[in-house]
Order: sequence, then C-alpha cells, then structure tokens
Amino acid sequence: MKYNILVCFTLILSIMSCNNEIKKEGQNLKVMTYNIRLDVASDGDNAWPNRKEFLSTQVLFNSPDILGVQEAKPNQMADLKRALTGYKAIGVGRDGENIGEFSAIFYNTEKLKVENENTFWLSETPNQISKGWDAAYPRICTYGLFTNLESNTKFWVFNTHLDHKGHQAQLQGVALIQDKISSLNSGDFPVVLMGDFNVEPNSELILKLKQNMNDSKEVSKISFGSNGTFNGFKFTELVTRRIDYIFVSKNNVEVKKYGVLSSAVDLKYASDHFPVLTELVIK
Repeated sequence: MKYNILVCFTLILSIMSCNNEIKKEGQNLKVMTYNIRLDVASDGDNAWPNRKEFLSTQVLFNSPDILGVQEAKPNQMADLKRALTGYKAIGVGRDGENIGEFSAIFYNTEKLKVENENTFWLSETPNQISKGWDAAYPRICTYGLFTNLESNTKFWVFNTHLDHKGHQAQLQGVALIQDKISSLNSGDFPVVLMGDFNVEPNSELILKLKQNMNDSKEVSKISFGSNGTFNGFKFTELVTRRIDYIFVSKNNVEVKKYGVLSSAVDLKYASDHFPVLTELVIK
C-alpha cells in the first residue's frame, strides 16, 4: 500500500514537472496574415467568386492558429466563416459593424479563446468611425487578447491595413497602434502585430517599428519562399514588393519558421497578395 502511494506521488510530480517544462519552453503558434483582395467584379477572372474556394482551402491546408485578413468585405467574411470550419472571427468593418472592409482576426477555437477584443480607427478620433491625417480611406486595427487552452499562455494579436497613399497616416497609424499596445499590455504578454503595411522594408515606418519589435522574417530560423508579397495577380511577372508583415515582441517570442506562400492553380493566384505564414514559440 505504501509502495503504491509512493508510485502515485512520483507520477504526479513527474506530470507536474512535464507541464512546467512545457510552459517554460513555450507553445507553438502558427500565425498567418493575408490580404485577400476585396470582392470587386472588375477583377474579371480573378474576382472573388472564382478564387474563394482556392483561398479557403489554402488556409485550411496550412492550418494557422491565428489568421489576420485584410480587405475582407462583409460577403467575403460570410464566405470565410462558412468555409473555415473550426474557426471564429473578431472584428468589425471600417465603416462600422458589418459595413466596409474588415481587418479581422480568425482563430482556432480548439486551441484558443478570446479574453478581450476590439477595433479602433487609425485617426485622431480612434473610438469612432473616422479617417485620419492624410489617409485616402478610413483605416482600422482589430486586436484580441488570446489564451492558449492547453498551456494557459496569453498573448496579444493586432491586425491592420495601413493607408496606401497617406505617408502621415501610415506613420501616425503605427504610432497609435504602438500606444494602444503599451496601454493594454500591462501584463507584458507577447505581442504579434501583422497586416498589409503598404510600405517596403527600407521605409521610415518599418525602420522605426523595428526599434520596438522584430520583423519575423529577419529573426526566423528558417525562411522560405518569395521575398515579395504583392503579386497584383500577374502570374508571369517577378514578385518583388514586400508590403505584408508579421512583427513580434523582441523578448518573449521566438520565430521558428517564416514563409511567403506563392501557390497557384491553373496559373492563377488566390489573391493579389501572397499569404505570410510564421511558426512562433510564445514564451
């Protein structure tokens, strides 16, 4: 009897030690950012109805735990919600609620739950529908605080689509996002910031952002695929413009893999942007 109790006690200690070791080592997390190109009939053969199945199955095949989408119109959000089984989404349209383009965050419900979420506008009045500085359009950022159901690890995810014309709107928008991160992240949890930034790596914006966060491509142990992320649906041309990013905290996130996925079917891409996929270790 004493022997059995001792064995059980030893097993319990062993399990507790393994669990602590798992938490110490961190949890793997697959994160994808994807500008899916808004649904517009003028795209012709590349219009959304002709590529939505390809795009959805591409996401499901790569099975990210977190997926940030940009340019998703309400009907595209509905299509994705139907197709991406096992996922839920947070976020609102940039023209309010279910109107306009989303910068939504989809998450794997079997692995993650949302503790806190919101969307704010990149403007001088971030809590109301608005267009900021010299932006051509209203721009938004959606964020969520997630908990890993297995390890109880918490982390923040911010997803945005910066303006394509306004230089000040780009700079001030990222500054606003960083201020929001600072104000929200009192627990010093890991942070992922991703999206279509509409600027290339040598820009003032990216150089400033790298002072506070890591560009996942630059710190990844393994890097794969095209350098560029914007293809413009031009299958026969080189893809050189890198404007889609996944940034991570400097101290508590390890980047194991970084990839730009340039899959095509019948000489056509699923979007005018390639998805960027990373494998992270959240510590």
